[in-house]
Amino acid sequence: MRVRLLTFGPLKSALPEGGRWCELPQGASVAALLADLRNTGVFSEAALHSAAIAINQEYAVPTATLHDGDEVAILPPVSGGADPIPDSPLVSITRDPIDAAAILASVKAGPDGAVVVFDGIVRDNTRGRQTLYLDYEAYEEMALRQMQLLRAEALEHKDAREVAIVHRLGRLHIGETSVLIAVASAHRGVAFDACRWVIDTLKKTVPIWKKEQFADGAVWADGEPFPEDLSGSSR
Repeated sequence: MRVRLLTFGPLKSALPEGGRWCELPQGASVAALLADLRNTGVFSEAALHSAAIAINQEYAVPTATLHDGDEVAILPPVSGGADPIPDSPLVSITRDPIDAAAILASVKAGPDGAVVVFDGIVRDNTRGRQTLYLDYEAYEEMALRQMQLLRAEALEHKDAREVAIVHRLGRLHIGETSVLIAVASAHRGVAFDACRWVIDTLKKTVPIWKKEQFADGAVWADGEPFPEDLSGSSR
Protein backbone atom coordinates (compact mmCIF):
# COMPACT_ATOMS: atom_id res chain seq x y z
CA MET A 1 0.00 0.00 0.00
CA ARG A 2 1.02 3.64 -0.41
CA VAL A 3 0.67 6.53 2.07
CA ARG A 4 1.44 10.19 1.45
CA LEU A 5 3.97 11.65 3.87
CA LEU A 6 4.00 15.37 4.73
CA THR A 7 5.93 17.54 7.14
CA PHE A 8 6.16 21.21 8.03
CA GLY A 9 8.22 23.91 9.69
CA PRO A 10 11.75 22.95 10.73
CA LEU A 11 11.34 19.39 9.37
CA LYS A 12 10.06 20.34 5.90
CA SER A 13 13.50 20.08 4.26
CA ALA A 14 13.55 16.33 4.99
CA LEU A 15 10.97 15.71 2.25
CA PRO A 16 10.52 16.97 -1.31
CA GLU A 17 8.22 19.94 -1.88
CA GLY A 18 4.65 18.64 -1.56
CA GLY A 19 5.70 15.53 0.40
CA ARG A 20 6.40 12.00 -0.84
CA TRP A 21 4.65 8.68 -1.23
CA CYS A 22 5.85 5.74 0.87
CA GLU A 23 5.36 2.02 0.12
CA LEU A 24 4.41 -0.05 3.18
CA PRO A 25 3.11 -3.58 3.81
CA GLN A 26 -0.65 -3.85 4.00
CA GLY A 27 -1.87 -3.09 7.52
CA ALA A 28 1.36 -1.44 8.69
CA SER A 29 1.16 0.70 11.81
CA VAL A 30 2.34 4.25 12.49
CA ALA A 31 5.15 2.75 14.58
CA ALA A 32 6.31 0.65 11.62
CA LEU A 33 6.36 3.71 9.37
CA LEU A 34 8.38 5.68 11.93
CA ALA A 35 10.85 2.81 12.32
CA ASP A 36 11.34 2.73 8.55
CA LEU A 37 11.88 6.51 8.44
CA ARG A 38 14.49 6.24 11.20
CA ASN A 39 16.27 3.26 9.62
CA THR A 40 16.49 4.90 6.21
CA GLY A 41 17.74 8.17 7.67
CA VAL A 42 14.83 10.31 6.46
CA PHE A 43 14.33 11.62 10.01
CA SER A 44 16.64 11.44 12.99
CA GLU A 45 15.66 9.77 16.24
CA ALA A 46 15.70 13.16 17.94
CA ALA A 47 13.34 14.70 15.36
CA LEU A 48 10.79 11.91 15.66
CA HIS A 49 11.08 11.81 19.45
CA SER A 50 9.65 15.33 19.75
CA ALA A 51 7.20 15.10 16.82
CA ALA A 52 3.52 14.19 16.75
CA ILE A 53 1.79 12.18 14.02
CA ALA A 54 -1.49 12.92 12.27
CA ILE A 55 -3.42 10.61 9.95
CA ASN A 56 -5.83 12.37 7.61
CA GLN A 57 -5.59 15.53 9.76
CA GLU A 58 -6.24 13.87 13.13
CA TYR A 59 -3.65 13.10 15.80
CA ALA A 60 -2.77 9.41 15.86
CA VAL A 61 -1.15 6.98 18.32
CA PRO A 62 1.76 4.71 17.30
CA THR A 63 -0.44 1.60 17.23
CA ALA A 64 -2.86 3.12 14.69
CA THR A 65 -3.19 1.08 11.50
CA LEU A 66 -2.47 2.78 8.19
CA HIS A 67 -4.53 2.27 5.04
CA ASP A 68 -3.82 2.77 1.37
CA GLY A 69 -4.04 6.45 0.41
CA ASP A 70 -3.74 7.81 3.96
CA GLU A 71 -2.15 11.23 4.45
CA VAL A 72 0.41 11.01 7.26
CA ALA A 73 1.90 14.21 8.68
CA ILE A 74 5.04 14.37 10.82
CA LEU A 75 4.46 17.43 13.01
CA PRO A 76 7.33 19.18 14.82
CA PRO A 77 6.41 20.98 18.06
CA VAL A 78 4.15 23.85 17.08
CA SER A 79 4.95 27.54 17.44
CA GLY A 80 2.07 28.96 16.70
CA GLY A 81 -5.54 31.96 3.80
CA ALA A 82 -8.49 29.97 4.60
CA ASP A 83 -11.94 31.44 4.80
CA PRO A 84 -13.95 31.11 8.03
CA ILE A 85 -15.69 27.74 8.13
CA PRO A 86 -19.49 27.82 7.76
CA ASP A 87 -20.41 26.13 11.04
CA SER A 88 -17.98 28.18 13.16
CA PRO A 89 -17.42 31.63 11.62
CA LEU A 90 -15.50 32.83 14.66
CA VAL A 91 -12.71 30.29 14.01
CA SER A 92 -10.50 31.11 11.05
CA ILE A 93 -7.07 31.26 9.49
CA THR A 94 -6.24 34.26 7.34
CA ARG A 95 -3.41 35.87 5.42
CA ASP A 96 -4.92 39.32 5.86
CA PRO A 97 -4.41 41.66 8.84
CA ILE A 98 -6.62 40.66 11.78
CA ASP A 99 -9.39 43.15 12.59
CA ALA A 100 -9.49 42.97 16.38
CA ALA A 101 -12.32 45.50 16.75
CA ALA A 102 -14.59 43.58 14.37
CA ILE A 103 -13.91 40.27 16.13
CA LEU A 104 -14.57 41.79 19.55
CA ALA A 105 -17.85 43.29 18.31
CA SER A 106 -18.95 39.91 16.94
CA VAL A 107 -18.34 38.20 20.29
CA LYS A 108 -20.01 40.65 22.69
CA ALA A 109 -23.66 40.16 23.66
CA GLY A 110 -26.16 41.19 26.32
CA PRO A 111 -25.58 38.32 28.78
CA ASP A 112 -21.85 39.05 29.02
CA GLY A 113 -20.22 40.62 32.03
CA ALA A 114 -16.74 40.46 30.48
CA VAL A 115 -14.85 39.82 27.26
CA VAL A 116 -11.17 38.93 27.64
CA VAL A 117 -8.94 39.34 24.58
CA PHE A 118 -5.52 37.85 23.94
CA ASP A 119 -3.77 39.77 21.15
CA GLY A 120 -0.49 38.09 20.21
CA ILE A 121 1.77 40.56 18.42
CA VAL A 122 5.15 40.39 16.69
CA ARG A 123 7.83 41.93 18.89
CA ASP A 124 11.10 43.43 17.71
CA ASN A 125 13.48 41.03 19.47
CA THR A 126 13.89 37.50 20.77
CA ARG A 127 16.44 36.78 23.48
CA GLY A 128 18.43 39.86 22.54
CA ARG A 129 18.41 39.30 18.75
CA GLN A 130 16.77 41.97 16.60
CA THR A 131 13.71 40.58 14.80
CA LEU A 132 12.93 41.87 11.30
CA TYR A 133 9.75 39.85 10.63
CA LEU A 134 8.13 36.43 11.15
CA ASP A 135 6.89 33.90 8.60
CA TYR A 136 4.01 31.66 9.74
CA GLU A 137 2.92 28.44 8.05
CA ALA A 138 0.39 25.76 8.99
CA TYR A 139 -1.08 22.38 8.20
CA GLU A 140 -4.16 24.42 7.46
CA GLU A 141 -7.00 21.89 7.38
CA MET A 142 -5.84 20.26 10.59
CA ALA A 143 -5.10 23.60 12.25
CA LEU A 144 -8.67 24.75 11.63
CA ARG A 145 -10.04 21.49 12.99
CA GLN A 146 -7.96 21.76 16.15
CA MET A 147 -9.03 25.39 16.62
CA GLN A 148 -12.67 24.34 16.29
CA LEU A 149 -12.13 21.70 18.96
CA LEU A 150 -10.60 24.31 21.28
CA ARG A 151 -13.62 26.56 20.83
CA ALA A 152 -16.03 23.67 21.45
CA GLU A 153 -14.14 22.63 24.58
CA ALA A 154 -14.11 26.18 25.96
CA LEU A 155 -17.85 26.54 25.37
CA GLU A 156 -18.75 23.17 26.86
CA HIS A 157 -16.31 22.75 29.72
CA LYS A 158 -14.81 26.19 30.50
CA ASP A 159 -18.16 28.00 30.88
CA ALA A 160 -17.43 30.50 28.11
CA ARG A 161 -20.52 31.84 26.34
CA GLU A 162 -18.65 32.63 23.11
CA VAL A 163 -15.11 32.21 21.78
CA ALA A 164 -13.34 33.58 18.72
CA ILE A 165 -9.96 32.22 17.55
CA VAL A 166 -8.24 33.79 14.53
CA HIS A 167 -4.67 33.07 13.43
CA ARG A 168 -2.73 34.75 10.66
CA LEU A 169 -0.29 33.07 8.25
CA GLY A 170 2.37 34.45 5.93
CA ARG A 171 4.82 37.26 6.61
CA LEU A 172 4.12 39.46 9.63
CA HIS A 173 6.03 42.58 10.57
CA ILE A 174 6.75 44.16 13.94
CA GLY A 175 3.59 45.20 15.78
CA GLU A 176 1.20 43.09 13.68
CA THR A 177 -1.22 40.61 15.28
CA SER A 178 -0.42 36.94 14.71
CA VAL A 179 -3.25 35.44 16.77
CA LEU A 180 -6.33 36.90 18.41
CA ILE A 181 -8.54 35.12 20.93
CA ALA A 182 -11.67 36.67 22.43
CA VAL A 183 -13.68 34.95 25.18
CA ALA A 184 -17.04 36.21 26.43
CA SER A 185 -18.67 35.11 29.67
CA ALA A 186 -21.01 36.36 32.34
CA HIS A 187 -18.08 36.53 34.80
CA ARG A 188 -14.58 37.95 34.35
CA GLY A 189 -12.83 35.12 36.18
CA VAL A 190 -14.27 32.55 33.82
CA ALA A 191 -13.36 34.67 30.80
CA PHE A 192 -9.75 35.13 31.99
CA ASP A 193 -9.30 31.43 32.76
CA ALA A 194 -10.86 30.23 29.51
CA CYS A 195 -8.85 32.68 27.39
CA ARG A 196 -5.59 31.58 28.99
CA TRP A 197 -6.51 27.92 28.52
CA VAL A 198 -7.27 28.46 24.82
CA ILE A 199 -3.97 30.22 23.99
CA ASP A 200 -1.88 27.84 26.10
CA THR A 201 -3.47 24.77 24.49
CA LEU A 202 -3.33 26.28 20.99
CA LYS A 203 0.43 26.78 21.38
CA LYS A 204 0.84 23.05 22.09
CA THR A 205 -1.64 21.36 19.76
CA VAL A 206 -2.51 23.49 16.72
CA PRO A 207 -0.08 22.75 13.85
CA ILE A 208 1.24 26.24 13.12
CA TRP A 209 4.94 27.12 12.95
CA LYS A 210 6.89 30.35 12.74
CA LYS A 211 10.25 31.20 11.21
CA GLU A 212 12.01 34.15 12.81
CA GLN A 213 14.01 36.42 10.52
CA PHE A 214 16.70 38.23 12.51
CA ALA A 215 19.16 40.87 11.43
CA ASP A 216 21.87 38.17 11.55
CA GLY A 217 20.01 35.12 10.16
CA ALA A 218 16.81 33.09 10.32
CA VAL A 219 15.65 30.13 12.46
CA TRP A 220 12.48 28.14 13.03
CA ALA A 221 11.19 29.00 16.48
CA ASP A 222 11.41 26.26 19.08
CA GLY A 223 7.87 25.02 19.62
CA GLU A 224 6.34 24.10 22.94
CA PRO A 225 6.39 20.33 23.58
CA PHE A 226 3.32 18.37 22.54
CA PRO A 227 1.23 16.89 25.34
CA GLU A 228 2.84 13.59 26.39
CA ASP A 229 0.15 11.42 24.80
CA LEU A 230 0.78 12.99 21.37
CA SER A 231 4.57 13.23 21.19
CA GLY A 232 7.16 10.74 20.05
CA SER A 233 8.45 10.52 23.63
CA SER A 234 5.46 8.27 24.38
CA ARG A 235 6.41 5.77 21.67
